[in-house]
Amino acid sequence: MSFKQIDKNIAGDCYTSTEAMDNLTIMCDEFGSRFGGTPGEKQAADFMKQKLESYGLTNVRLEPFEYTGWIRGSAKLEIIEPIQKAIPCISLPHSPPANFTAELYDAGDGAPSIFADDADSMKGKVVLADSQTYPAGSKRWVHRNEKYGRSMLNGAEAFLFMNHYPAYGPATGGIGHNGKGGIIPGISVSYEDGSFLQRLLKRHGKVVLKVVTTDENKPMTSWNVVGDIVGDGLSDQVVMLGSHYDGHDISQGAQDPASGAVSVLETARLLASHAGKLPCTVRFALWGVEEIGLIGSYIFADKHAADMPNYRFYFNMDGAGSVKNKGVNLNEWPEIESLVKDWAQDIAFDFKTNQSVHAHSDHYPFLLKGVPTGGLESVPKSTGGRGYGHTAYDTLDKVSLRELQDAAYLASLVALRVASVPAADWKATHRTPAEVEELLAMPDYTEVAEFEKMIDAHYTKLGL
Repeated sequence: MSFKQIDKNIAGDCYTSTEAMDNLTIMCDEFGSRFGGTPGEKQAADFMKQKLESYGLTNVRLEPFEYTGWIRGSAKLEIIEPIQKAIPCISLPHSPPANFTAELYDAGDGAPSIFADDADSMKGKVVLADSQTYPAGSKRWVHRNEKYGRSMLNGAEAFLFMNHYPAYGPATGGIGHNGKGGIIPGISVSYEDGSFLQRLLKRHGKVVLKVVTTDENKPMTSWNVVGDIVGDGLSDQVVMLGSHYDGHDISQGAQDPASGAVSVLETARLLASHAGKLPCTVRFALWGVEEIGLIGSYIFADKHAADMPNYRFYFNMDGAGSVKNKGVNLNEWPEIESLVKDWAQDIAFDFKTNQSVHAHSDHYPFLLKGVPTGGLESVPKSTGGRGYGHTAYDTLDKVSLRELQDAAYLASLVALRVASVPAADWKATHRTPAEVEELLAMPDYTEVAEFEKMIDAHYTKLGL
C-alpha cells in the first residue's frame, strides 16, 4: 500500500483543525481534574464516548469497573521541635488517615542505595525524599512509588515527598500498590518548605514533626472508554492506541494526561476520516484511574486476556500532546524498531526511536501479557522530571495546539503503517510468560522487579 496520499490528507486535516485543542479545553475547563470519584470523571468519559461515535467509530462503549478509590481529607504538618511552625502540605492519593508525632529523616534525592545503606536509621521516622527521577548515581528512573515503598519496608512512620522544582508547590502522585491503598501515610511539600526542613535538620540534628490527615480509601466505580475502526475482515488482529484521562485532583491535568487523551481522540478522527479499510482493526482506549495504579488498563488486560494474542501492538500516548522531542519508544522490540526506522524515511515528521522498559504507564499491563508495546515518548528520554506535571500548575495554558497536532499526526502515521503490515511480514511475535520474566530480569530492570516482589510480600504479610 502507498501511504503518500493518505499521509497528505491526514496532514492537511490535522494541521488545519482546532479539534484537539477544542476537546482539551472542554476536558480541562469543564470537567476539571477528572480524578477518580469526581463528577468530572464520568462527564469526561461520556464526552469522549460521544466524540468517538461522532468520528464514525463502531462498538464504542464504556466498560465500568470497581476499584479502591480515595477521597482527599485535610492534611496538617507541624514542626514540634526545635521550633514550632506549620508547613503547608497535601496528602498523596491512597494515603491512609494518620495522627502521630515522629522524627524527620532526610533521604535526599531518594536513591535506592541510601535505603539499603541506612535502613535502620529510618525506622519509626518520617522519611523525606525529593522528586528527582534520576537520583545521583542511578542510571535508571526511580519512581516516587519506589521511594515510598522503600521507606515503608524500612519501617518508616510516614513518607514525605518534596518537589525538586522551585515555585511549583507540592507535587502529587499515587502511593498505592496493585490497586490497594497505601500502608503508611504519604505527604507532599514544596521545594521551598522541604529545603527549610532539610536546613533545620542539618543545623539542629533533630526535627520532630506532627502529622494529622483525614483521607479515606473506599470502593468506587470508574470507566474505560473504548471504540474501534473495524478492519477489512481478513484479519482478526488489533492495533490499539491508548491514554488515561484521569488527572490528579489538585489541578486540571492538562499536560498529564489530558493532552494524551485528546491526542488519542484526534488520532481516531484522522484515521476514521482518511485511512479507509485497514487490514487490522484499530482500537482506541481512554483509561480510567491510571494515576493511582494503572487500574483501568490492568483490569482491561485481565478482562480481555483471551483476546490478547490477537493484539498486534499497543501504542501508549500518556501525556503525548506535551511530550518534547516526540519519538517512538519501544519496549525492547528490535523487530518493530527496524520497521519504524524504515517508515521514518518517508514520514514527513522528524522523530527518533528508542528501546526501554518501565512499569509506570498503561503499556505495562499489556507488556506483561506478552503484547508488543511502545509509546509516543520523549526520545532521547528526558531525565529532568515532570515539570508542571502532578502539580497545581498543570493547566490548559501549558499546552499548545501545535503540540497536540504533532502528537496526533505522528501517532496516526505510525498506527496506519502498523495496521497495514501483512501478517507474514509482522515479525514481533508475542512473548511467553517466561520471556516476559526474562525481559524483566535484564540488568536495567532487575532491581525494580526485586523491589516489587518485596512490596508484594509485605502486603501479603499484612493480609492485604
